[in-house]
Amino acid sequence: MGPKKTIQERLADEELVREKIDENGKKWQKVYFGGGEHFKNWLEQCKELGEVEVEEVDATGFKCYEDSGEKLFRIWVKINSKNN
Repeated sequence: MGPKKTIQERLADEELVREKIDENGKKWQKVYFGGGEHFKNWLEQCKELGEVEVEEVDATGFKCYEDSGEKLFRIWVKINSKNN
């Protein structure tokens, strides 16, 4: 395993994560990265947009999450296949 990334490097890497294609070939767009009460609010709002998927992210290096034991998440919304 390589050297541990700084928080700035982890955040820069996260900025590059914008879309994914699942095992069924469906496209998803990332709409949120974070946790806590903000996550809960975003999740409720995103559910109104359509199909939503939540992915837990490794919180290593994010000191506030490590110290509190709080989880870190991405919220994905499925991209409408009519546009693909």
